[in-house]
Amino acid sequence: MTTITHIPAEPSWWRIFSRNRGSVVGAVVLVVLFALAIVAPMLLRFEAGRIDVGPSMAPPSLVHLMGTDELGRDVFARAAAGLSVSLMVGFGAATISTFLGVVIGGLAGFFGRSIDALLMRLTEIFQVIPRFFLAVLLVAFFGASIFNILIAIAVLSWPEIARLVRGEFLSLRSRQFVDAARVAGASRTSLIFGEILPNALGPVVVNATLMVGQAMLLEAGLSYLGLGDPTKASLGQMLQEAQQIMRSAWWTTAFPGMFIFLAVLSLNLVGDGLTDVLNPRARGR
Repeated sequence: MTTITHIPAEPSWWRIFSRNRGSVVGAVVLVVLFALAIVAPMLLRFEAGRIDVGPSMAPPSLVHLMGTDELGRDVFARAAAGLSVSLMVGFGAATISTFLGVVIGGLAGFFGRSIDALLMRLTEIFQVIPRFFLAVLLVAFFGASIFNILIAIAVLSWPEIARLVRGEFLSLRSRQFVDAARVAGASRTSLIFGEILPNALGPVVVNATLMVGQAMLLEAGLSYLGLGDPTKASLGQMLQEAQQIMRSAWWTTAFPGMFIFLAVLSLNLVGDGLTDVLNPRARGR
């Protein structure tokens, strides 16, 4: 009589992700922030930049959920609009910088030798330059607009991804499955995009998630220094404008700061959960 051995199925990605309760909480908070940034500006009665919608520096109430500032603008409406700007800059800059890092790091790791040396020297040049101060110079030179801020942050954030991808390519290009594909006649393009890159994307996805929070903090810092887009509400801009009245109107700084804190913290928590999901050892538990 033969015995049938049941091989346990690998746990789903959600089961692995949900083991980390902090990551689940971070994902819920992030979804709420996204919904707030998208839906709130369309549903609120008050426009983000409209003045005298209520008494000056009115505390939070049922009419103005987060109070008003010194110009009588609704803090909730401005914070929701600023949150959408911060998320757009964060995800946009992270997407562009990840693409640049994958391309540069992949070429350096796959071809090696002189190409690797040249691209890594270029990467080191960008790494040794203080990112925040160079971003200040770029935005001040090209103009304070959302597009310029996004591009400046993206251009300055790719070296970390590039070094990570290079290390993954150096490790994977000598694996047996890559050698087998090479012997079978696979082209360089097939080896890069079909064999190596899919297996190198795990750490890249996690790092890109953390990079979104870094980009949001950098955008808030630029806006706080007065280098944000003057035509758009920004959380950093709100903090800069409210610093003179923060003692008498605490809500003008507390709520924008809370949005930045929650967004960055939730992104880091989600990144921890993605680390578990993309870790092969977690699937065997």
